[in-house]
Amino acid sequence: MNDYHDKEWGRPLYDDFKLFEFMILESMQAGLSWLTILRKREGYREAFDNFDPNKIATYDERKIEELMLNDKIIRNRLKILAVIHNAKTYLEFTKKESFSKFLWSYVDNKPVIGYRQGVEDIPATTAISDKLSKDLKKIGFKFVGSTTIYAFMQATGMVNDHVKGCYLYPE
Repeated sequence: MNDYHDKEWGRPLYDDFKLFEFMILESMQAGLSWLTILRKREGYREAFDNFDPNKIATYDERKIEELMLNDKIIRNRLKILAVIHNAKTYLEFTKKESFSKFLWSYVDNKPVIGYRQGVEDIPATTAISDKLSKDLKKIGFKFVGSTTIYAFMQATGMVNDHVKGCYLYPE
């Protein structure tokens, strides 16, 4: 968890494929702890073909059943079906527009600095995550509620919520 915090969480991420990976992981996390997902991250990477949306979009019922038997991931059929659906939606969307540019436009292409004094000051959602969640749903994405999207925004550096006392706290 410390390694993830120090090297990934809150660092601005602009790569379309990596952003898709984080969206998968955050949607799988819904209702669970992030540590649970982080511990299974390599299992997800293996099970979902290195988070390649081109491959995921082709998954059929046989592959879904294989995933349902894979103890290296959370075996939730609705979430697995959402990942496949989201891969198809992502591929369709990125024919027209960069996923990164779309997402980052919600924060004027620069991280929102939270200046949080403590963990208790970090919100579960914001007006921006509400709007982005709503727009992602309009596009067709699933398992992208506002809380999930705010966590996604934090993880991908769209929001910097490092708290005072953390060496990554904004100057």
